[in-house]
Amino acid sequence: MTGFDLNRILEFMLSYRENVSDLNFSVGRPPQVEVDGALTPVPIKGMEKISPFHTEMIAFSLMGHDYDVTRKLVMTGSTDLSYALPGLTRFRVNVFQQRGTLGIVMRVIPSSVPSIEGLNLPKALVDVAEEKNGIVLVTGPTGSGKSTTLATIINEINQKKAYHIVTIEDPIEYMHQHRMSTINQRELGTDTTTFSMALRAALRQAPKVILVGEMRDLETTEIALEAAETGHLVLSTLHTIDASKTIDRIIGIFPKTDEQQIRIRFAQSFKWVISQRLIPKKPSGRLAVFEILKSTQRTREYVTKGELQGRSLVDAMNDGSLEGMQSFDRELEKLVRQGTLDEETAVSYATNPGNLKLQLQGLGGGDGMDAPARKTEDPEETTRIKPEKMPVQPERKSSRPKPREQKPDWME
Repeated sequence: MTGFDLNRILEFMLSYRENVSDLNFSVGRPPQVEVDGALTPVPIKGMEKISPFHTEMIAFSLMGHDYDVTRKLVMTGSTDLSYALPGLTRFRVNVFQQRGTLGIVMRVIPSSVPSIEGLNLPKALVDVAEEKNGIVLVTGPTGSGKSTTLATIINEINQKKAYHIVTIEDPIEYMHQHRMSTINQRELGTDTTTFSMALRAALRQAPKVILVGEMRDLETTEIALEAAETGHLVLSTLHTIDASKTIDRIIGIFPKTDEQQIRIRFAQSFKWVISQRLIPKKPSGRLAVFEILKSTQRTREYVTKGELQGRSLVDAMNDGSLEGMQSFDRELEKLVRQGTLDEETAVSYATNPGNLKLQLQGLGGGDGMDAPARKTEDPEETTRIKPEKMPVQPERKSSRPKPREQKPDWME
């Protein structure tokens, strides 16, 4: 590959399609760009089929002379770094070993920090930016936009509060400018060695807000809890799919003997858990759908005592819309009825596909989870669960007017 110029290759790939989110270099395939979740090959002369030599050249051009990044690749099999095309864009890069060769994925980072309004994110994120202390977790699968959501929250604080903000990232993605706040951004490998070490140091740097790229281990999670308990606002991410799994993950990090203590500490410390999924929308593109759990007396009790049927976090979120809460399946239902998502797509991304399907057919109970019907004071209300096992009552004639059929919530 004579005359190898990585920047020209990257610029051409970015211009090949609109709204490119990732660049992919895999041995045996042509260079590819990802748009709306689908990979598209990019014709580049001399790289019709990427060879191991190609990926080695690209990887070492990206890593440059950074000894720590290269050492991590050799020792662990993968490494993270950031890379910039001057005047165009920046990338979050992961270089990894696979089947004896190197693979490379480059996530495109927008040049400007997005706003909550600009991305049409839930208004609850504005309330998140008003918090004074506690833990706020943004969760979701890899590539679901967690870093972007955190960046919008930091940007909102930066516009309104004269705070000292410290971020600890791996690698730094969005470059925040000092506005009302003063923002210091630290990168693993370049400015610090571990999240836990940087987080412990941050407590001596007098910040009001600390962003931790990911709560990966027990030590980082423990220090984050301590920071929240001592008056800091801590923002971080987890790779979990919804609010309930997030609580389970936090508790599972600690020894089983500490479970009840951690439940109490986390219940007292957390302010919001925001989970998100990127879902294909009609006719094209992708849409971020959010599940939002807020700290209230009810949700804190459920975290402390654990969930049971009839007292789940999903129930609390469905009942807490006035407080800014929402569940995935309830949001998916709304989007289907608005015509933004098709039913098949919504059901495939739902937390409880069977229940969502019933809701969309007008047969669901509205609880957001498969649970036995709860008893009510209305003697004429019957459950739809397992009707074949209900005792058959003899028909009785009555002069009372027939009660009006109750419509599901979405028909009101």
